Amino acid sequence: MIIDYNTMKEEVIPNFKGGEGEMVTRMFNDELNKIMVSRLGPGSSIGIHTHDAGSEIIFILEGTGRAVFDGADETVTPGMCHYCPKGHSHGLFNDGDEDLVFFAVVPAQ
Repeated sequence: MIIDYNTMKEEVIPNFKGGEGEMVTRMFNDELNKIMVSRLGPGSSIGIHTHDAGSEIIFILEGTGRAVFDGADETVTPGMCHYCPKGHSHGLFNDGDEDLVFFAVVPAQ
């Protein structure tokens, strides 16, 4: 199955999970997963939240920023994968000067 993000309309989500600014995303969503390509502009973030029923995988494509995982800061750069297992908390912050672009998979919960 091909998911062609080039043909999807972008969705703008303000203050995602209590974060700052906007997350712009192209998202595939079915009963099994949310699979998305998203970006956070400089100063934007995904707020800290807990994955009670499942996990999340975030692969950084462009830009720099930081993930907060269980209260600890982790620098993220292109080619890095941030993983938040079930039962843990995290957030993603663009503290760089360019868009932070990432691919994420969230199994259905």
